[in-house]
Amino acid sequence: MIIGLTGKNGSGKGEVAAFLREKSFYYYSLSDVIREHLQSKNIPITRETLILAGNELRQKHGADVLARLTLKKIDPNRNYVIDSIRNPAEVLALKSAGNFVLLNIDAPPEVRFERIRSRGREQDPKTLEDFLLVEEAERQSNSEHKQSIEDCQAMADYTIVNDGSVEDLHRKVTEIVSKALQQNKRPDWDQYFMSIAQVVASRSNCVKRKVAAVVVKDRRIISTGYNGTPRGTKNCNEGGCPRCNQLANSGTSLEECFCSHGEENAITQAAYHGTSLKGSSLYSTFSPCLLCTKMIINAGISEVIFNHDYPLGDTALTLLQEAGIEVRKL
Repeated sequence: MIIGLTGKNGSGKGEVAAFLREKSFYYYSLSDVIREHLQSKNIPITRETLILAGNELRQKHGADVLARLTLKKIDPNRNYVIDSIRNPAEVLALKSAGNFVLLNIDAPPEVRFERIRSRGREQDPKTLEDFLLVEEAERQSNSEHKQSIEDCQAMADYTIVNDGSVEDLHRKVTEIVSKALQQNKRPDWDQYFMSIAQVVASRSNCVKRKVAAVVVKDRRIISTGYNGTPRGTKNCNEGGCPRCNQLANSGTSLEECFCSHGEENAITQAAYHGTSLKGSSLYSTFSPCLLCTKMIINAGISEVIFNHDYPLGDTALTLLQEAGIEVRKL
């Protein structure tokens, strides 16, 4: 889960970020990317230079550059809180990562000004009027490369009004974040097993196409296989298969191919270890060829789920259906 924070100056985003860090959320600020840029150029870091440099980076590298660079640091096995979201393109980039919730932290201008004044920073506005003038200049922009906080606020999944005590703010954050975590979607069983098949395919040594299959029964993996040359022979990517290494045209010289298909290897691996496949489901990254289809039928597999269409797979799919095997494309 990634919790994003947006909101105007003095709204309490820093307090929310600090609170979530105590709850084991890892913290990033999009402004850190700008700070690194300023430091590399020996430019003093102030609110003004951060805004100018941020606009410059968006202009040069795309409006979502700060989010894209931050997402590269994300570990999918952790929860994160990301602060300083100020451009709509940054929101869209973070949403594309999945399991992202944007919180808009808000408070009345008078409350926010008092918080700013209590910090006592030299460059901060000294009067409410000056504070509102600065805010008006920053709140929205017609340029897609500049910050536009109000547009980000409009895209928020939740708004938290922070006009009370710190304890009240923590309570509101806890309620919303707990709800978001509980609604965090995990893959269904089809997505789960197909994603495993895709990882298995990465082990393939075939130079033409990487394909894999996973055989499942009672939601338990009982066999896997990926395409490549037979056990104990030279790998395809080491020159072991003459057809693949000559980059033969699709559908030609199949009689010269030394590689076994992913489905074929999954089935023969089960046989090698004495495991029955009767009544099982086969997940394959590609629909099976005719040879693998005949093996699937005779092995007693009852269901085939595939991800991509095999170029020569129409006859095979028709035969599977004739044999009463359920076929689904994921």
